[in-house]
Amino acid sequence: QVQLVESGGGLVQPGGSLRLSCAASGSTFRSSVLGWFRQAPGREREFVAAIQQSDSRTYYTYYGDSVKGRFTISRDNTKNTVYLEMNSLKPEDTAVYYCARRYGDNTYLSTSYDYWGRGTQVTVSS
Repeated sequence: QVQLVESGGGLVQPGGSLRLSCAASGSTFRSSVLGWFRQAPGREREFVAAIQQSDSRTYYTYYGDSVKGRFTISRDNTKNTVYLEMNSLKPEDTAVYYCARRYGDNTYLSTSYDYWGRGTQVTVSS
């Protein structure tokens, strides 16, 4: 079994930065693809970023078009934690952000993920 707990959300001004954390428990962290999705009221769940470690030296990262160049995903295997550093935040980034583990084939689809955290609210407003 896998448990995922997000933290780090809050209120931030446009142009500001925020760092989200996803603490994972269970035995799947090292080899699994971990992703971030977000969902705003009235909108479908949107892919944000994902990270996969193939070996001790090689990481693969993936980003949604709307966050490329602004967000950075990383992971700390010692702490079993995935991070999402968000920079140059915009009001349209406002959403609940979820951490999830992939089990299916498509990194970009929410239906390919089987374990989800409860989410953390990010609000970008002046």
